[in-house]
Amino acid sequence: MKKTDLAKLKLKIALFFALAFIILGAVLFIPAGTIFYWQAWIFLLILITAAFFVVIYFFQRSPEFLERRIQFKEKESTQSKIIAIADIIFFSGFIFAGLDFRFGWSHVPVWLVLFSDLAVIIGYIPVFLAFRENPFAARTVEIFPDHKLIDTGPYAIVRHPMYAGIIPMFLFMPLALGSFWALFFMLPVLGIIVARTLNEEEVLKRDLAGYENYCKKVRWRLYPNIW
Repeated sequence: MKKTDLAKLKLKIALFFALAFIILGAVLFIPAGTIFYWQAWIFLLILITAAFFVVIYFFQRSPEFLERRIQFKEKESTQSKIIAIADIIFFSGFIFAGLDFRFGWSHVPVWLVLFSDLAVIIGYIPVFLAFRENPFAARTVEIFPDHKLIDTGPYAIVRHPMYAGIIPMFLFMPLALGSFWALFFMLPVLGIIVARTLNEEEVLKRDLAGYENYCKKVRWRLYPNIW
């Protein structure tokens, strides 16, 4: 990448971080009615630290990967609908967690909150490994001009290691935020990820050379011996 392109990328990432923090903070602290929502602060710190680590790592090794990760416009109409539904569920869960904190509907013990924070961190590990192995792991489902099949690292075990890590992250997020009730909003995310996985595979079989044979070679989509 040229220096001017790297500078533009830095600006985009900085704006993305700022906007993400403002939005997530708003959907958590406004419903909570206070900034003294300690579970939310720990959770946000974990997310920001993990994201910052990824940015630093790939900015040095593959800024092109980061450029792909900050593209949000889906070209596949089915994927656009899936993402829209997922966003509604995701933000509803966050808002409800804030309301739960305000009105005290849940009494999640401190040890479970901290354990859930740890589970979110652990869930991020396969996500990072997928990023490191697959430079084409864009946020959108599309095939790039130089796209090639990746069947090494975690992709030699399951076909979608990134989603395998995201699932436990999403399921433990409500508990990390101190809410049992918000779990009911996050559970449908499982169905959303299944739908996204199946549609993504249709696109890859159609457009990515060798993907159909790869599916025969690597049998499991998310978890060995499960699915």
